[in-house]
Amino acid sequence: MELLPRVGVAAPGPGPGRVGAAAPSSTRCHRTPAHPILKRSAAVGATAIAVSRGGAAARRSRWSTLVTASYNTGTADLVDFNWETLGFQPVPTDFMYVMRCSEEEVFTKGELVPYGPIELNPAAGVLNYGQGLLEGLRAHRKEDGSVLLFRPDENALRMRLGADRLCMPSPSVEQFLEAIKLTILANKRWVPPTGKGSLYIRPLLIGSGAILGVAPAPQYTFAVFACPVGHYFKDGLSPISLLTEEEYHRAAPGGTGDIKTIGNYASVVHANKRAKERGHSDVLYLDSVHKKFVEELSSYNIFMVKDNIISTPLLTGTILPGITRKSIIEYARSLGFQVEERLITIDELLDADEVFCTGTSVVLSSVGCIVYKGRRVEYGNQKFGTVSQQLYSALTAIQKGLLEDSMGWTVQLK
Repeated sequence: MELLPRVGVAAPGPGPGRVGAAAPSSTRCHRTPAHPILKRSAAVGATAIAVSRGGAAARRSRWSTLVTASYNTGTADLVDFNWETLGFQPVPTDFMYVMRCSEEEVFTKGELVPYGPIELNPAAGVLNYGQGLLEGLRAHRKEDGSVLLFRPDENALRMRLGADRLCMPSPSVEQFLEAIKLTILANKRWVPPTGKGSLYIRPLLIGSGAILGVAPAPQYTFAVFACPVGHYFKDGLSPISLLTEEEYHRAAPGGTGDIKTIGNYASVVHANKRAKERGHSDVLYLDSVHKKFVEELSSYNIFMVKDNIISTPLLTGTILPGITRKSIIEYARSLGFQVEERLITIDELLDADEVFCTGTSVVLSSVGCIVYKGRRVEYGNQKFGTVSQQLYSALTAIQKGLLEDSMGWTVQLK
C-alpha cells in the first residue's frame, strides 16, 4: 500500500495579512492520520524522531528502523551512494515534511512523513491555476559531521512575501525554519560528504484544496523535501554560454517576476530548451518594454564587472530578489568593492570585463560567452574572472564552514 499524504477540502475564507502583521487567531486543521506519522519525541532527545503508528503498532516499517539507526547512535551515517556521480536531478531520500491548513486558518502543526507522492484533488488550485510557490536552499556537511545552512531566514521571508501576493496563508518564519531543520536531520545520511556536494532542500507552498472558479484555494499545503546534489550545469564549474532571448520575456511590469511562483519557471522552459539545443547553457532575458535592459537568466541573477566595479540589474519588480544575489552584494561591499544596482543595457553587458550569474543551485557561475543577435562575445578566455573567482571562493567557503562567517549567515545543525 502506497503511503500518500492526503489533502482534504475546507471552507474558503479571507487571505493572510502582510509580513509582520499580527497573525489571526490559530485554529487547528482537524485531520485523522491515514498513515504512520513521524514526530519529534521529547523522551529521546532534541534531535530524535519517533514514529506514531496511529493505532497500527504492528505495522513496523523500514522507516522506524532507519530512524533508530540514524539518530539513536549519534553517528553521522551515510547512505551507500556513489557521490562522484551526483548531478542536479531528483534522488529519493527518506523523509519529507508536510503541514496543512485551510484558507481562514493559520498553519499550526506539521509532521515528518516518509518521502513519497502527495495526493491532490484534480481541482486543486495549484493544478488548475498555478497557485504555488517554491524555495531552494543548500545544506553542507562539515568535517566534524555537523551540517550548515545558509541564510534560511531569508527564504522564509521571501516565501511570506510571495504568499501575500498570491493570496495564500504562509508558515511563520519560525515554522519554516523548524520544518527545514527537521527535514535535514531526518535525511542527514543523505547529506554528501564534505566536498562531494550538498543537500538541496525544496520547500513548497501550494493551493491544495479543490476550486473550480478563479479564486484562492480553500486549503493549503506546505511541504519540504530534500535530495543530494552536485553541480547544476553539466560542465561543473566551467564558464557557461548564454543565448540572449529576443522573442520571449521572463516577466513584465506588474506581474509576478519578483516572487518565486511556480509559473515563472514553466514560462522559461521553451526558450531554455531551444538555447540548449543550440549548445548554450541558459537564456539571458531582456526587459519586456524597451527590450534592451538586462534582467536575469531562467532562474539566476546576473552581474557584470567593469573597471573593478560590480554592477547588477536594479530590482524593478520583474526580477527575483535572489538571496545569493543579496549575499554577493553585501560581501563584495565588505571587501571594499563598489557595487551598483542599476539599469544595465545589453550593450554594456557585452562590453564588460567579467560576467557571472548567481543562485542557490549554482552559487556563482562565471559566464564565458554571450550571444546576442548573432554576435558572440567571449569573456576571460573561457576561465573564471579574477573578481568572480574571489567572490565564488569566499562565498562557498563560508557556506561550507571553511572560512569564518563574519557576516553571521550560517546556521549549524548537529
